[in-house]
Amino acid sequence: MSDCLFCRIVAGEIPADVVLRTDEMVAFRDISPQAPVHVLVIPVEHHANVAELSAKAPQLTAKLLDAAAAVAAQEGLGDQFRLVFNTGAEVGQSVFHVHGHVLGGRDFTWPPG
Repeated sequence: MSDCLFCRIVAGEIPADVVLRTDEMVAFRDISPQAPVHVLVIPVEHHANVAELSAKAPQLTAKLLDAAAAVAAQEGLGDQFRLVFNTGAEVGQSVFHVHGHVLGGRDFTWPPG
């Protein structure tokens, strides 16, 4: 989709700090990180959100989760990371190309401390 920011990143039209690229996935650092490690993992194929992805391409959903785990390992997080999907504008989705936020490198427990 020519008007999709993430499709343009996949196509190389917009620069990004890419940390992982396969034929089906691209992972890049968030431009406004909420944690020491904040990487977005997206499928190359455009789907608006994780609900659509899971309904239309369940095998690609599994590959996205695998890519997120690989990014966490590559970033030194091991099995201690948060993976967040926002689905819909009312809960914070601002780019309507499915993306998982891999977050880590700080304490996320609640209440803090």
